[in-house]
Amino acid sequence: MTNRLEGLLDSVRGHRVFIQTHNFPDPDAVASAVGLQRLLEYFSIKATICYKGTVSKASIAGLVTSFGIEMTEIDKLDITPDDYVVNVDVQTNNSNITESDGTTVACIDHHPTVSAYDYRFRDVRICGACASIVADYFFSNDIAMDTDTATILLYGLKMDTESFNRGVTDLDIEMFRKLFYLCDEDKLKKLTNHQMEFSELKAYTDALSTITVYDGVGFAFINSQASDGLIASVCDFMLTLVEIQFAVAYGYRGNGLKFSIRSELDYLDAGTITSNALEDIGTGGGHAIMAGGYLPFDNIMDADFDLQEELQNRFMNAVYFSRELQNMLSDPAAVSDIVASTDVHNE
Repeated sequence: MTNRLEGLLDSVRGHRVFIQTHNFPDPDAVASAVGLQRLLEYFSIKATICYKGTVSKASIAGLVTSFGIEMTEIDKLDITPDDYVVNVDVQTNNSNITESDGTTVACIDHHPTVSAYDYRFRDVRICGACASIVADYFFSNDIAMDTDTATILLYGLKMDTESFNRGVTDLDIEMFRKLFYLCDEDKLKKLTNHQMEFSELKAYTDALSTITVYDGVGFAFINSQASDGLIASVCDFMLTLVEIQFAVAYGYRGNGLKFSIRSELDYLDAGTITSNALEDIGTGGGHAIMAGGYLPFDNIMDADFDLQEELQNRFMNAVYFSRELQNMLSDPAAVSDIVASTDVHNE
């Protein structure tokens, strides 16, 4: 048994266990949670999957229904400080996870760490999908994996890497190869193809007609209740346009706005820009090339501004700040000035 697996098992034994995803979980979060749940079952540890928000229909409804996945909204659970919580595809203190009354003891994630937390067990590896990390527990420890689990994990891997078009690492490639030979190809193909409901088609085309571009940054607004899959699809489409290198798509979700952000430029970190843009009014974060966010309307109830104009200004300001920082760091003279001023300050 590898040290990683031993550390994980030691961190959760002897208590009720809850596997918590980020708010509004996506396919990778769901797949990773299910994979971890089945891994723990192998060692006779029962775990409940929980989340906050809603589960988008099109992108994971087929996953949940096809495999009978049980997930419970966290507010409907009686979680106490004696219960242990494992974060999956998210880290404690991030803006996209709701704190529970349980004791968070472990974290398995593939995002950069924004705020440090003292877990009993921590496995954070920067890769394309959290599902790759969970799959690695099985293969590194020669634990048998059934066809359904392999299909679920491979689906999460494909979705979070956009079919291996973003953020792919050697670990993702290795896990894809191993999972592919175990999965149900027909089920995987069906899940991958069915990303949007027919009822969302008009909303999708309407959203495309709202696209505006400012200095390489594209914005699109879905003027209706929108699933993660719909918002992400609009955002991904915008990056196919020659004029857009940074894309922001958003639409109504519950009593607020859900955001999907994409970047194809190294110096425009989608996670950082989203966090900065939604600071004080919402939450957001993610990878350098892909991020998400949420803005509850309750946070801006008394605000006196045009919302769409405010959002565009906030994102553009965050983008311009990143560009200026990049320009500064690419100028040797400017870097020398920064180092010199830091040295003086330290003295």
